[in-house]
Amino acid sequence: MKTGLSQHTGLRQELRVNPRLYQAMDMLYMPMMDLQQHLKQELLANPFLELLEPEEEETPEEKTAEQEKEKAEKEDEVDWEEILLNGFEVGGTREQFEQQEYIEPVSVETRDLIDHLRDQLQLLDLTPRQRLLSEEFLGNIMDDGYLGSTLEEIHGSVNQLVTTHFAESTEDDELEEGEEARTVPDAALYSLAEVEEMLGIMQRLDPAGICARDLRECLLLQLADQGDTSSLTYRLVSDAFPDLIAHRWNDLAKRFGVEPAQVQAAADELARFDPKPGLRHSSHGDGYIIPDLIVDKIDGRYHVFLNDTGMPRLRLSRSYQEVARDKKKMTPENREFIASKMNSANWMIQAIEQRRQTMLKVMNFIVDRQREFFEKGIEYLRPLTLREVAEVINMHESTVSRVTNEKYVQTPRGVLPLKFFFSSALSTSSGEDASARSIRAKLEKMVSEESSAKPLTDQQIVHLFQEQGIQIARRTVAKYRDQLGILPARMRKRV
Repeated sequence: MKTGLSQHTGLRQELRVNPRLYQAMDMLYMPMMDLQQHLKQELLANPFLELLEPEEEETPEEKTAEQEKEKAEKEDEVDWEEILLNGFEVGGTREQFEQQEYIEPVSVETRDLIDHLRDQLQLLDLTPRQRLLSEEFLGNIMDDGYLGSTLEEIHGSVNQLVTTHFAESTEDDELEEGEEARTVPDAALYSLAEVEEMLGIMQRLDPAGICARDLRECLLLQLADQGDTSSLTYRLVSDAFPDLIAHRWNDLAKRFGVEPAQVQAAADELARFDPKPGLRHSSHGDGYIIPDLIVDKIDGRYHVFLNDTGMPRLRLSRSYQEVARDKKKMTPENREFIASKMNSANWMIQAIEQRRQTMLKVMNFIVDRQREFFEKGIEYLRPLTLREVAEVINMHESTVSRVTNEKYVQTPRGVLPLKFFFSSALSTSSGEDASARSIRAKLEKMVSEESSAKPLTDQQIVHLFQEQGIQIARRTVAKYRDQLGILPARMRKRV
């Protein structure tokens, strides 16, 4: 083995991605609201970028009206200097000042389920021990209103809190000479009976069904709240809940000595109750979607538009361009800074335009491919993959994936995510492929039109698809049925 330094030549290939290319890909990935924030940050960071304001020529009448408006505003303006020197009576009346005072709007904290329950507990005559225990219950109630912990867990948690509190208070007290440290007395600890008593108090709060430990208890609480504790519906939930959720109508009818139709009617009564009563007081706000694209039908043809009205329009700052031209007065550091910011601004404008053109290409192809969907509905949605789009518009598949990610389009069929138009294909006897999404829509329609006394089995649905020329396996039907939340035929049967 020879040690030392040596040099050698060689050729190799390597791929280096420009940092700006990374940023361009990120911009393709961004939905509209994220892109707006990104461009606003670029405006603050790069002095060579400025907002492009629409230039409109004003008529002489409009100019005169604007001048009169400015004059009126100037007359109504408060003279702050006079106010500071001589008070309100000189610069303007107090009423005028108060009318023009601007109050900054502030966001108000929304109330949630826990606030609603705590307000009710404040009206109850509870002991300090009960109030401490009620706070432990509030901390274990989930957003849907169910109790997220067992009574044993709450019992251990609140006793640990009591033990810690007494231990800290004992350490704070100064012990006299010869005095032993105090221990937590047994009377300070909660018993399981106290926890069960507090559970009963919590379950009597509004909304009915709150603080239940499972669906069965939630329904029983709501039935009891309406005074319905002797009906067949209450007995079904209380005594035969497993058979009830399995739709064993005949077994239940024999057990309770009634007709199967009466059992079904009693079970139908449960539909008026809320299985998740806490959600009505949930603090989660509505999610708003700004569509990135708009598809509109004009004169029988579908046109695609970009919904970029709220996005800042950028251009190179003219004043900074003039500064950049005078290079004689610049130091080398200034020239390097200006060149960097200038190139960055030019690239940013080009990247935004490239994003716009790419999105339009993708959406125009989707509209051409899915024309029957726009005309007739979801049952005519054709299969489509990212690779097909990429081959047509001459772009990489990953680029198309970024364009369609978290993007929405406003269409005559509603606001839809771009991913909606992409689905796998199933073969048909005619040689054309059918979209998996359209198959699910047809399956849902078949079930909605079936006879409730003789619901369609999965095998019968397979035969119906085969009559339409669609080849599909029974396990695929079962999978799509589960995705749609449709029960098996046995559980859909009505007597």
